[in-house]
Amino acid sequence: MKTKENKIHKKHKNIFIISIPLILFTMLMIYYIYSNKKETYATSNLDLENIKISNANTIDIDKIITKNTKETTREEIVVEETELEYITKYINNDKLPKGTIQVTQEGRNGTQKIYTKKTYNNDEIISEQQIKSTITKSAVNKIVEIGTANYTSNYKAKVGDTLYVTSDRLSIMLDNDENSQKIGTILKDTEVKLLQIDENSYKIDGDGIIGWVNSEALTYINPNYTSEQIEENYGGLSKTKALSKLSFNMNLNTPSGLSLEQFKKVLTDSKDTNKIFYNNAEYFYYIEKQYNINGIFVAAVGIHESNWGKSKIANNKNNLFGYGAYDSNPYNGAYTFSNYSECIDLIARVFVKYYLNPAGTKIYGGEIASGKYYSGSTLSAVNKRYATDKNWANGVYTHMKYLYNKL
Repeated sequence: MKTKENKIHKKHKNIFIISIPLILFTMLMIYYIYSNKKETYATSNLDLENIKISNANTIDIDKIITKNTKETTREEIVVEETELEYITKYINNDKLPKGTIQVTQEGRNGTQKIYTKKTYNNDEIISEQQIKSTITKSAVNKIVEIGTANYTSNYKAKVGDTLYVTSDRLSIMLDNDENSQKIGTILKDTEVKLLQIDENSYKIDGDGIIGWVNSEALTYINPNYTSEQIEENYGGLSKTKALSKLSFNMNLNTPSGLSLEQFKKVLTDSKDTNKIFYNNAEYFYYIEKQYNINGIFVAAVGIHESNWGKSKIANNKNNLFGYGAYDSNPYNGAYTFSNYSECIDLIARVFVKYYLNPAGTKIYGGEIASGKYYSGSTLSAVNKRYATDKNWANGVYTHMKYLYNKL
């Protein structure tokens, strides 16, 4: 007889037997599912092939850097050592004929360092301003005596003449070259023989020394002569002849040929309310004699730049030409002179040395032209480097015509 306990035991056994296949089946299904499962990611509807993740490969980095660099404003300080032009001092001498000049001390240039601030934008200079200058070697003034006696002389020395030294000490050079060897020195009033003429240089025989000297330091006037003995007839150009030489394209490194009296005549004008040009007419005449430049041209530049001497720079600084002025700060940059004669003499030498003659040309006092700003010897050529105003040449020529027609 089966008991209740036996029945229960049999029932559990049957359940266990049935469960084993189910468990195995379940495990097989789990293994199948996981062994065939694929890894998935979040997706979107974007067209990945047409999306540019970065445009780094399409940008010209160098071009951007170059552009930014060029657009940067920059400043620099430029230091340049330049010549310091000497000043010419004029002293009246009532024993010399009117129109006569003689050098009693030769001038020598010094040197100076110019500090200039330059501002650039896109590698183009947009402004420059002189901020400082330092003299490294002092210049020696040139001293010139001018005749004020009541008679005139247009005498020109010729080979064979006896001449006399006017400078305190005159150097004699072996060759007609500023860099030539010095072979001797002769003193004031020494009598010499003129052997050869080469523009502003003379070959002479003085105290047995034969060599070359500066013609400005010699005179034909015997220092022992009286005024009556050396008086000469007055000369000059007729108005017709003077006007025949006048043109916009005339060479400015040639004297006008006008006399001292003619300079005074053309520079006597009601527009010159302060009588600056009238009172200094003789110096425009003297620069012709010394530097081979058209004095009427120089006067016309002064008139143009100073409005007949009425400008602030002309009145306060005795500077008729705005010499040394910068466009950014013209008044403070302009040089100050002791008198107008210094200003007239200096600007004439600047034109001759830097603008009107090509490099290497022999000019005044045995010097050689720099030609630094030379483009030609006409008004339009000078305008290219001398003035930023493109109409400068036309303005100056208008004044030149006005003065010539007053003869």
